[in-house]
Amino acid sequence: MYLGIDLGTSSVKALLIDEEGGVLRSASAGLTVSRPRPTWSEQDPRQWWSQTLRALSVLQQQGPLSDLKGIGLSGQMHGATVLDKSGEPIRPAILWNDGRSVEQCKRLERRAPEASRVTGNRIMPGFTAPKLLWLAEHEASNFEATDMVLLPKDYIRFRLTGDFASDMSDAAGTMWLDVGRRDYSEVMLSACHLDRGRVPPLFEGPQVTGTLRTEWAKRLGCPRVPVVAGAGDNAAGALGVGIIDAGEAMMSLGTSGTYFVATEDFRQNAGRAVHSFCHALPGKWHVMSVILSAASCLTWLQRATGAPSVECLLREAQEVKDDANGLYFLPYLAGERTPHNDPTAVGVFYGLSHAVERGHLARAVLEGVALAMADAAEALHQATPPPSIIFAIGGGARSPFWTQLLSDALGLPLSYAEGSEVGPALGAAQLARYAVQSADLTRVFQRPTILRTHEPRLERTDQLAERRDVFRGLYARLSS
Repeated sequence: MYLGIDLGTSSVKALLIDEEGGVLRSASAGLTVSRPRPTWSEQDPRQWWSQTLRALSVLQQQGPLSDLKGIGLSGQMHGATVLDKSGEPIRPAILWNDGRSVEQCKRLERRAPEASRVTGNRIMPGFTAPKLLWLAEHEASNFEATDMVLLPKDYIRFRLTGDFASDMSDAAGTMWLDVGRRDYSEVMLSACHLDRGRVPPLFEGPQVTGTLRTEWAKRLGCPRVPVVAGAGDNAAGALGVGIIDAGEAMMSLGTSGTYFVATEDFRQNAGRAVHSFCHALPGKWHVMSVILSAASCLTWLQRATGAPSVECLLREAQEVKDDANGLYFLPYLAGERTPHNDPTAVGVFYGLSHAVERGHLARAVLEGVALAMADAAEALHQATPPPSIIFAIGGGARSPFWTQLLSDALGLPLSYAEGSEVGPALGAAQLARYAVQSADLTRVFQRPTILRTHEPRLERTDQLAERRDVFRGLYARLSS
């Protein structure tokens, strides 16, 4: 068996696959996010670890782990996890959707004017680098005490193995990597008052970075198996649906929304906030658009309206006619990345009247996310052509209704496949399998069975294009 651990924002997922890559069983444990101030988003790394152990305990209860052969890791990107000399977290981790470091982004751009060329990305508050500069300027004692800066999944690695390490795909989201060279940039580290001694060594995704500590092997009832470098959640999710070659693509509807296209080389469109990162396999890259709030918008609406469940909102949304009673929703609940790079953007309902009911709100939310993803896709297609196939993954993609709406908004087909809801954990497990078996790349990272495909409906695509003009105009007027 091979184990994949995916440290998400809302939960930790653990998944076991067999020698052929088939999913055996899985478990998850929930996480909470702290928002102590406006635009702030934090989590306690100790909670990551305790919930990882909880998920592994559930797996162990489901059956023995004695046949385990390897572990792969995946996780939310960009989070700044700072440890002291004893390996203890100094403060809560600052997460990917935290917007406090706007001024530090501006200072980094002045200090390192070559940043976009080297990293392939604009400096944004979500990335790790400006968070460390914020720490140096606002919590100087914590910054001085920082002996090591880890990304979230790499803190789990440290607890499992005692080793510091990261992989290329996750590290590419720090703004400290020369993405084309797949190595740290001394200029970018220096701009944040850091050096290589305070960041982890880099590995390719399937490389072994350490071995499970005896303590945890005994607790789990398994051998001291190798732990591989793994991947950031999006690269791991792409591997989970077999996306390894140029032109293959994935769209994820999770807490955030991402559109990922594999490339054979390092490509850029930083001007429109498209990300250029390393893929989780050697010699491969990808471009990616990101919207910061996707399925999380439905979770917010459920909480705000007192709906019994997200599933209830989805049902009510399907009962509403196509124009959602003329209502528009801008899904910028945590600011926005692609294409706006605007951490101050806010969510908006426009067109409210006495006729609007909860189902109209839900329908507008689904459509608003779809229109934001269409904006993000348009920016990405300036860096690479539209792909021939796009896999839809993540919790939101479980809804055929929402996936069809997304296909209509994009004007592109979307396919939902087996394992799509657990993509990152599956991709992490497959990296461990690939490392241990030394098998053929295409045999390990196969495309899964497609369960359904959504083709864009031309009439709806035209209607949504007209509504997207209004949608974009609303953002332009409100942000001016």
